[in-house]
Formats: sequence, C-alpha cells, structure tokens
Amino acid sequence: MSTEQVSPAPSVGLAKRISSHPLSPLTSSEIINAAQLVQSLYPACTSLHYKAITLSEPPKAQLVPYLEAEHTGGRSSDIERTAFVCYYIRNTDKFHEAIVSLSQQKVKSNLRLGPSIHGPGDAEEILAIEKIALEDEGVRAEIAKLQLPEGTALISDPWIYGSDGINDEQRMYQCFLYMRDPHEPSKTDSNHYAFPLAISPVVDTVGLKVIRIDLLPTGADHSVKEPQPFEIPPPNEYDPEHQQVRTDLKPLNVVQPEGASFKITQVGQTGRVLEWQKWFFRVGFNQREGTILHDVRYEGRSVFYRMSLSDMVIPYADPRHPFHKKAAFDLGDAGAGVMANNLKLGCDCLGSIHYLDAVLNTGKGEPWHMENVVCIHEQDAGIGWKHTNYRSGKAALVRNRELVVQSIITVANYEYIMAFIFNQAGEVKYEVRATGIVSTQPIDDGVEVPWGTIVHPGVLATHHQHIFSLRVDPAIDGHNNRLIYEEAHPMLRSDFNPHGVGYTVDQTLVEKSGGLDIDFEHNRTFKIQNPSVLNPVNGKPVSYKIHSPPFQKMLADSDSFHFKRAEFADHNIYVTKYHDGELYAGGKYTNQSRGGDGVRSWANRKEDVKDTDLVLFIQFGLQHVTRVEDFPVMPCEIIHVAFKPVNFFDKNPALDVPPSKQEVNQSTLLSAPEQHHQPSVEAKVGEKGEVCCSSKL
Repeated sequence: MSTEQVSPAPSVGLAKRISSHPLSPLTSSEIINAAQLVQSLYPACTSLHYKAITLSEPPKAQLVPYLEAEHTGGRSSDIERTAFVCYYIRNTDKFHEAIVSLSQQKVKSNLRLGPSIHGPGDAEEILAIEKIALEDEGVRAEIAKLQLPEGTALISDPWIYGSDGINDEQRMYQCFLYMRDPHEPSKTDSNHYAFPLAISPVVDTVGLKVIRIDLLPTGADHSVKEPQPFEIPPPNEYDPEHQQVRTDLKPLNVVQPEGASFKITQVGQTGRVLEWQKWFFRVGFNQREGTILHDVRYEGRSVFYRMSLSDMVIPYADPRHPFHKKAAFDLGDAGAGVMANNLKLGCDCLGSIHYLDAVLNTGKGEPWHMENVVCIHEQDAGIGWKHTNYRSGKAALVRNRELVVQSIITVANYEYIMAFIFNQAGEVKYEVRATGIVSTQPIDDGVEVPWGTIVHPGVLATHHQHIFSLRVDPAIDGHNNRLIYEEAHPMLRSDFNPHGVGYTVDQTLVEKSGGLDIDFEHNRTFKIQNPSVLNPVNGKPVSYKIHSPPFQKMLADSDSFHFKRAEFADHNIYVTKYHDGELYAGGKYTNQSRGGDGVRSWANRKEDVKDTDLVLFIQFGLQHVTRVEDFPVMPCEIIHVAFKPVNFFDKNPALDVPPSKQEVNQSTLLSAPEQHHQPSVEAKVGEKGEVCCSSKL
C-alpha cells in the first residue's frame, strides 16, 4: 500500500470524557464531530466526500482487560474513543484515511493513499453515476439505434469497474443498461432485468463523465455489432401484483403470548447487550461488515471475542470483455451496513420481534439514521433432543429454540439474508440465504453458451460463484487457543482387527499460520482448543468444532486478478496470528484492488499460532449454475457454518430445557392416529438369583 502522510491539524477544542462503551458504534454527534475535525485540516472551501466514518475499535490489549473487569466487577481504565474516517477531496482522485481521537479532539493521523487504492461506492455516488450514464449524448445516440417505443424507461446499473490490469488505474464504473416493460414504463417495480441492452457506458468518477461506451458481445464469441432495432420480449415480473396468487394457503401465525425470552440492554445511545438462554454478547453495526458480535459468552465463560462476515466475492464465468471483470466484492466495494434493508414486521421476521436501528454517515459527513436494520427474534427449529424408552413407552423430548440476529442486504439485483443463530445446546451458526434477481445480459436468438443459462427470451444469466469469508476471533475459555484437525482412518487388518472394521481418529496440531482445507474423505474436522482448560469428565481440552460445508474454490486461475484480489477464496480455512486492524479477508480496499494486503498475505508470514491469540477466516460458498427457475426472482439458496462445543461442558447443556408439552405448545389435532406401543422383553432377578423373562405389549 502506497501512502503519503498529511500533517494533522492541531487539536480542536479540549479533550473530553466519552461516556460511550468502547465497543458501541459511533453516535450521531460523534459522526458530526469526526467529520468536523477532518474538515479542519483543509480550507473551508474544500469539499470532502466521506466514504466511511465509523468506530475504530480499541487495541485488543486494552479491550480484553476492560471487558474482564466488566464481568468480574473490577475497575477498568478509560479507553480512548477513536473514529476511522476515509474520504475523498471531491472531484479529485485524492483518497485519504484518518484516525480521529474523539477523546482528545484531534486528528491523530491522516494519510493520502496511493494511486491504485480506491474507496467504496455509496448511494450518493451511485445515483449520480446512473444519471451521468443515461444523460450522456453518446449513450443516447447508441440507444436511439435500438428504436425503442416512445416513453420507454431506461435503467442504469453501475458496477464497480473491476480489475484486469488494462488501463484500469483510474476509478471508474461500468454501467449495464436495461429498460422497463415498455407497456408499463411508469411501473418503478417492473423487472428491468428481463430487458438487458447491449450498451455499456464507462464513467470516470473524477471527471464525472462517460469516457467510453462498450458494446456487449451477444453471440457465442468475442465479436460485437452495432446496435440494431430491439425486438422486445414479453415481460417477466416477480411482483405479487402480477401473479395469480394461491388461495389455498392457510395462515401460520407465530405467537408468543408471554413475549420473547431474550433481554436487550441499551448501553448509551448505540450500544446493545443481548442475553438469552445463558448466552451473552454485544451487538454492533458498521458501514462495511453490518452486524458484528463482540464478547460472546455462555454462562459467563468466554467463547468468542469477535465474529463478523469479513468479506465476499462473486466472480462471474463469462470470459469476454467487459464481463471478464465482473467480480463483486460487495462488502468492500459498498458495505453490508449501507446496503441493509429496513425490515418489516410480519414479513422479514415472524413472532415477537425486536429491531435495532443504526447510525451511519452520508457523503457529506452527516448522520444517516437507518431504521430496523437488524431483527432479533426466536424461532422453533424442530426437536432439540429426544429419547423414547421403548420398554416403558415414555418419551423425553425438548424443542430446539433458537435466537436469530438477522439482517438483509440488497446489492442492486441480489439479496443476502444473513443471520447469527444461537441455540440452547451452546451452539452458534452463521447462515446466509441468497435470493433476489440474477444478473442478466443480452444474448442473440438461437445462441447457447457454456458459461450461462438462457432464462428468458434474449436474456442470459451467467454462472457465478458466491464465496464468503467469516472472521472468527476465538476466546475458548481465554485467548490463548490452538487449531487442530481430526481425521478418521481405517485400521489395517491385523490380529487386533481381524474383521477389518476398526478405525481410529487421529489429531494434527496446526502450528503455523496458513491456509487449510476440508477433506471429507477422511472426515477432517477443525477444532479450536484451549489446552490449558481440561474437561472434568475426560481430561480433554475444551473445544469448539467447526462445521463448514464443502464448496468449489475460486475457479479463476492463480494468475488472474480475480484470484489475486480474493485472497480468501482458495482455502476453506485460513488461520493467522492476531494483529490489530486485520479484519478484512480481501484487504481493506477492494475497489479495483490488486491483491497483496489480505488474509493470504497475512497467513504467508508463517507465524506461530500454537497456544496464542489466533484468528480464523472460514470460507463457505455456492456455485451458482443458473437455471430458469432462478428467474424472475431466485428461491433462497441456504448455506451455513456451525460451531459446536466439544468437551466444553460436562454433559448435554440442553438437559435443563423444559420438556415440550401440549399445554404449553397448544398444537391443534387435525387427525386421530391410532396409538401403538412397541413390544419389549425385560428380565428380572428373583430372590434366589434366577433370571426370568417376560414380554410386555
């Protein structure tokens, strides 16, 4: 990373005591304050465009003892409250990042970043780019060649330009054009992705003008052709008002007559502590990661220090210009926080719901109040555990109640439903549901290509991958942890194993940072252990195991920009030694990035990760081979990573969950099945030691 130091201004005002918790997101006044302090570095006439004004989390060395003092009732020292700010001088390529001390009321550092480092997009900028693309005279001239019906509404989807190393140093957007159904051009919810056009303007973000108009290949090769009169296909709408909806679906109400079982404590203006079924954690929210969990504990025992979705990449399969650059880094290129939905009661979450709001920043450095960006609720997840004594017929059973902390983001055409899910057996799950509309492009009639599927007349949905990276900072009964993996291997046939059925489970300790992969042939399972805390029953180290599904790694080759930029996409797990600030698996700035400052680079330091403060980046993903059923809107694809306790408890921790009973659940009987009882045989020892058997029905 190339940087230039810009001298910070002297302090503005006096140092002041900040009452917010060190982990609470910035308040509205703190966002304004941070922007004012940065603006004070420049003449009043200099206009700044703020990309992010967010909490700069305190060093872990300070925060860990602070949190421990909170839990033990001890005294804690004040921690300096700081903000991270990244911004442009408007209408220039001068991109900066600053650390602002809100406690000391001064800018501690202010760096101008190098020429290949670009900031993320934001709502203000994207709307401006849309307008520039559609109002450009050259673009209008190309559209006129299509001879579209009078009154047709045109839509521009600006994409982060991407990287291929060819004249891509300046910060740009590649815009893909669509039209609404020309029969209903005023319908703003019309599915314009059913009408892709073969015209793609490129917009320079400094000059704020179209600098090139790409014509898209619509055949089976790289060739392009001049725009021709457009043959308008039929519409393909997803909105319910266009459907003949089913009439035989009865209501299913989620009712909690006594309210929810969780407790939320407000800490200052923006901090929240959530407690539920022996779980305790802090909920944060920021521009890039969206929901963040800190200080995750079960019955007072530390489990995780910090958990968040670190990064994601969606590389597309079309090798032709300009589609070859399509690789969306949605968190780094825009941000899960800024793209979060305003969730609606009775729609996005069911039951007794508690919503959390957030405060982010506008491009002008003002507070942006976002309502209902996180919903918290409970859900029934089926049976938690059950056993029926077939001799007596008595069943012991509890339901699996889960706590869901959910947010939903919209990234132009796509939606991601993302949730941390806790249960009563000490388990944590991170779940992603992918839905929304597939990214579409035009294709000529009669043409088929192996990198996509025709989902509508003249509409191609290109195959693509979704690869996510979950950052987990473990604290399994403390911060000095280790990573091991276990594998199951068959015993060799021998006198000890004469029937060839035996197998053993072997354990391997990971001693150095690096990338590792799942091996399902040997049931390779990764575990986070604390060897200094042993289980009282079997003497084994307390652990949490990682259940991560298999996925196809990045298909772009190792010399491609896709591969170089998505440093997390080539291994199931990366383990690194903890360093403050190393949060984002694809690097801090992914917009037109080159790679070299993400998790692969950190892991290549080959640092010692044995019994120390380590961090895991856990990858999971989907290979989306598109299908007709994905259009006009895609049914949810569900994937998750789970963390399960291993030798952490002395028995099943969900034994004390109240049994499931009809008087509580109040289910309704629709049919009357015959009762049956499984026969059994039992033996009893008599007075003289004899054993007698009897059958029971």
